[in-house]
Amino acid sequence: MKPIRILFLAASVALALTSSAQQTISRPVDASQKSGEDPYWHNWKQELGEGPIQDNSFLVEEAYNQEYGVAQHINTFTRLWQSKSWAYSFTQEWPVDFAPKNQLSYTVIGMHSGDYPASSGGMGDIALNYRYQLVGNGETNVAVAPRISLLLPSGNSSVGRGAGGGGVQTNWAISVALDKRFTNHFNAGATLIPHTKDADGNSAATYGYNFDHSLIWNLHPRLNALLETAFYRGETVVGQGKTQWGSQLLLNPGVRWAYNFSSGL
Repeated sequence: MKPIRILFLAASVALALTSSAQQTISRPVDASQKSGEDPYWHNWKQELGEGPIQDNSFLVEEAYNQEYGVAQHINTFTRLWQSKSWAYSFTQEWPVDFAPKNQLSYTVIGMHSGDYPASSGGMGDIALNYRYQLVGNGETNVAVAPRISLLLPSGNSSVGRGAGGGGVQTNWAISVALDKRFTNHFNAGATLIPHTKDADGNSAATYGYNFDHSLIWNLHPRLNALLETAFYRGETVVGQGKTQWGSQLLLNPGVRWAYNFSSGL
């Protein structure tokens, strides 16, 4: 697998998870407080049995921004058995207003490319993300949240751990709740890296685009079955100023579950 594809895999897993949490960590408060007095206030005990899981897919981004005062910390690990490539990512998300409409996050990646077996794992590229809640929220049937990300070339492209140059990525996430049992999520995005480098130092501008879909089946408010489909088509550098197009299709059946605690975790 080419270095840029490894970069995309790590970025797609990490960035696709930069959706938002409706049931995550918040500052514990006195139960006697009223919601109108403290924007951080939640009646966690009452919410323990309410509302389905609405976030934390593996490959597809869901269009729900964080609640105000709630930060989410996301850890992911992916390993490709055939190429022996792996990627670990850490994402932290923060809402920045009461609405909330605006959300900031960053993603840090550690990875190893199987195309370079002699090299060790190390840091990949970093993404700085901004998301805007354009339509709806986690309580509506339809929600839309566009994102733009700045990709920083912190990884070593000579051993397949990065693109070798900075870039920009955009993604539109649309979530549609069909009924209480089924929810669909759609993604469409694009990536531009003006100066991508290969292992030999050759440089060229590369472009890519993605189309993704996930179907979530709410078997129980805290247990879901899901099927995700992620398609990516992009360029890799094959010589100075030369690129080659390639495609990647990932099918991901899976399950997710949640544990809710009275502390708010």
